[in-house]
Amino acid sequence: MADNKKMVEAITSMDEDFAQWYTDVVKKAELCDYASVKGCMVIKPAGYAIWENIQKEMDRRFKETGVQNVYMPIFIPESLLEKEKDHVEGFAPEVAWVTHGGLEELQERMCVRPTSETLFCDFYAKDIHSYRDLPRVYNQWCSVVRWEKTTRPFLRSREFLWQEGHTAHATAQEAQERTEQMLNVYADFCEEVLAIPVIRGQKTDKEKFAGAEATYTIEALMHDGKALQSGTSHNFGDGFAKAFEIQYAAKDNSLQYVHQTSWGMSTRIIGAIIMVHGDDSGLVLPPRIAPTQVMIVPIQQKKEGVLEKALAIKEALSHFRVKVDDSDKSPGWKFSESEMRGIPVRVEIGPKDIAQNQAVLVRRDTHEKLVVSLDEIAEQVEALLERIQKEMLERARAHRDAHTYEATDFETFIKTVEEKPGFVKAMWCESRECEDKIKETTGATSRCMPFAQEKLSDTCVYCGKPAAKMVYWGKAY
Repeated sequence: MADNKKMVEAITSMDEDFAQWYTDVVKKAELCDYASVKGCMVIKPAGYAIWENIQKEMDRRFKETGVQNVYMPIFIPESLLEKEKDHVEGFAPEVAWVTHGGLEELQERMCVRPTSETLFCDFYAKDIHSYRDLPRVYNQWCSVVRWEKTTRPFLRSREFLWQEGHTAHATAQEAQERTEQMLNVYADFCEEVLAIPVIRGQKTDKEKFAGAEATYTIEALMHDGKALQSGTSHNFGDGFAKAFEIQYAAKDNSLQYVHQTSWGMSTRIIGAIIMVHGDDSGLVLPPRIAPTQVMIVPIQQKKEGVLEKALAIKEALSHFRVKVDDSDKSPGWKFSESEMRGIPVRVEIGPKDIAQNQAVLVRRDTHEKLVVSLDEIAEQVEALLERIQKEMLERARAHRDAHTYEATDFETFIKTVEEKPGFVKAMWCESRECEDKIKETTGATSRCMPFAQEKLSDTCVYCGKPAAKMVYWGKAY
């Protein structure tokens, strides 16, 4: 057990220092490492395997809605970026510029894409001619660059991986339907696959995407009571279409502007998985996203028949993502390492177990042990993985609900934000001034105006004027 203890001690307790706990888990579970390029990260195999599973499942869900994948250039000429004024102003502080090609200065600066709206718009202007060309429902998997001042692994880095969908439609209604549809795809994915409950809603004008008519978001609550914007979907209306002259000939031959949407989710969601489910022993992965769902640990593996039995169990569980740890490390170390990496189920098998035709199943999330017959191990493991997935979502939802508060006056609001980390539900008069003052006074930002509205009172929590909108507020990553 000394080895086991040593490994776990390497993680700072989340109650002691949550930020350090997060960094320790990321490093010790070998998800990523700092790169020599300041503000960038190296995503290691264990971290990238999670992203691959996210990518695979999301891509499947996208395609079920008619999405096609494409790829756009990494560079955007300055003149192209500047075609949509609000958009360029929104991204100006974060843009990385290329000024030279080899030894020669470029005639026109190019930015490394912070996002690809302008590239898609430029392409659509050349590609869309008639109503028969619509809708265009495209997505790309790529990296983007934003020159962030402060960075944290997965949560904020200067280069990160993501997907960005960009669609063009004949009517405003179609664009709105697609905007909401993709937000719901994100929300369902988070809840069904990542076991992360989310609040679905609309961003305020202050918090919406630069150049968008409306931005919709899913907001998740981390273990420390901070919010994390986990996916967004934007309705652009015809603003970008007018800036880029994206027109099509309608059935009556009149020229009409297209209506556009954009939506994205990034590797930041891996940070959410860590901060929603992790504990002081390391990572805790929901079974549906875990690169390894089952780790088989042979006990006294040098004894005759032990390793062979472990391999036979692996074969019996072959329809899961399963591995055997046949390294020469001690069982205690193997247990600790399996826990650190968040593997949902551990199977322990030793000479005594073999003699009784049984194995021990250990849950990563609760550490519960279950003795099962080897004759039923496949069925038992399947049932256990489903139970873990379901209960992880239930626990995360219970945690979020227990850390969601209400405030009908500003004194209560301030006190709640200071003393009770989490979401605060409060009414808002829709004034930008009130929103700014709330942030200035408390550090809390509007997370979203949820689709599921509640009437907590008749007046704004800050100014006391009539208010019809209920908003989720909170401090955020």
